[in-house]
Amino acid sequence: MVGTVTMYSTTWCGYCRRLKSQMEREGISYTEINIEQDPESAAFVEKVNNGNQTVPTVLVAPAGGGEDVVMTNPSLAQVKQALAA
Repeated sequence: MVGTVTMYSTTWCGYCRRLKSQMEREGISYTEINIEQDPESAAFVEKVNNGNQTVPTVLVAPAGGGEDVVMTNPSLAQVKQALAA
């Protein structure tokens, strides 16, 4: 059983590009949503970041079926830890 990762990003975000390449290198699959093209996702990002459109915002649904974890600009280690929960 594998958890799911959703990354909310923009095309110009350097932190997003770095995290994407790290996850790809580790074999972690993810769904990417560009908040500039998806108003609902932009609203979600604002809601979880005190009104700011901060990216990357990452939503992890853990494999064990626990509560979803939302992280702002997480490290690769934080993503892996959330997936393992």
